[in-house]
Amino acid sequence: MPFKNEGYAPNPFRPMRYLVLPPPRKYVRALRAATRTTLRLAAWNALFVIAGLLLIALVGEAYFRLTRPFIDSRITYQFVDGVGLIREPNAELRYANWGEDNYVVSRANSQGFLDREPVSAERAASGCHIAFIGDSFVEAKEVSSAYKFHARLEEMAARELPHLGITTQAYGIANTGQINQLPFYDEYARRLSPKLVVLVFYLNDFADNSIALQALNSGADPNRMPYMSAQRDAHGVMTLRSPDPEYRRFRLPRPLRSSKRWYESALGRLVRVSHFAKWAETEGLIRIKASVISESRIMTWAGMIAEHPCCASLADGWQPSGGWDLARQFTEERLPPVFDEALEYTAFGVEQFKRRAERDGATLIILAATGDMGTRGDPQFERLSAIAEARGIPVISDYAYIVSQGRDAWGGRWLEGHWNATGHRWAAEAVLEWLKANRDVCD
Repeated sequence: MPFKNEGYAPNPFRPMRYLVLPPPRKYVRALRAATRTTLRLAAWNALFVIAGLLLIALVGEAYFRLTRPFIDSRITYQFVDGVGLIREPNAELRYANWGEDNYVVSRANSQGFLDREPVSAERAASGCHIAFIGDSFVEAKEVSSAYKFHARLEEMAARELPHLGITTQAYGIANTGQINQLPFYDEYARRLSPKLVVLVFYLNDFADNSIALQALNSGADPNRMPYMSAQRDAHGVMTLRSPDPEYRRFRLPRPLRSSKRWYESALGRLVRVSHFAKWAETEGLIRIKASVISESRIMTWAGMIAEHPCCASLADGWQPSGGWDLARQFTEERLPPVFDEALEYTAFGVEQFKRRAERDGATLIILAATGDMGTRGDPQFERLSAIAEARGIPVISDYAYIVSQGRDAWGGRWLEGHWNATGHRWAAEAVLEWLKANRDVCD
């Protein structure tokens, strides 16, 4: 069939070639111009977004630097022969709790405790001097010295029991139990001849008195502890061991660390220097992988500690795991052997304080520090009460006093558990009520 284009017939042995005409130049120029405009707008938009975010960051940084004094907590320790780790004397301590807008700057006294300078021996002897000994609840870095419970007690007693002439002093270091705290009395508190010695007891003290559990919690060598400790000798008798100044050289190995991706490390560094980034982390806008002790490391430590003759019970009937809480174990009705042994160590530590108090003519009492240990029927409180009652030591329940006043115990605590200024005032009131009923201790 002939084609209409002048009768031209294609060669059947050659493939057909179709003619593709290029688009008109004006359309090409228009497309290129539109592309350049789109890219230019995108660049300007990105620049505006970056500039806006930078402006927000700068304004936020300036605001939080003006309203929140510092980011990090700065805590320094020193080792004292025969005593162990205490604060560096006269050193400044900064404590920051961004989640609750709590920022405290305090200073250790000349003895290395977060308290006022000790009263003179003459003033202590002229009245009724009280020594408070404990862990982080006595150290109380969350509040300034004027709001700490022993200072409030001294202030209240001056109004309500002025004839007693009460003076107070606090000796507290975080993460210590009664056995660890014995040198606080021997080397410092005893100098002022207190008529009343108050052991402030928190639920983790049970574990801190056990050399096995304290070593597991801190990664320390049981034979090289930074505080005074107790071990059983070959005859099963508990004996005291002095703190070891070389404890750092013998810490348990830490090969298993939680890995962090590069951006988590970068965010971590940013949060340590930027007030705005710290606020974002506190509010959950920045999430950084928590650095937790891995279950494998805990199991490794437990195996190594259990090889020591002092700590064989650690491997008997209990398997530690990641996220464990040694203190909460004492809320259980039945305890594994190592925790039962911790109760025996706690009783030994309390007995040592009792003997010292009797030797020096002082009265010893215990203040149960929080609502976690408040009432009869609670396993922790029952265990503490049994230890104290067997030795004729009175126990003041901070929680019981708060409830008797129709108050909510949690209203006196920060979210992390320690007393706030209100909680310190309530604790002072509880001790004051006991003093009103037992004024003879000051005779």
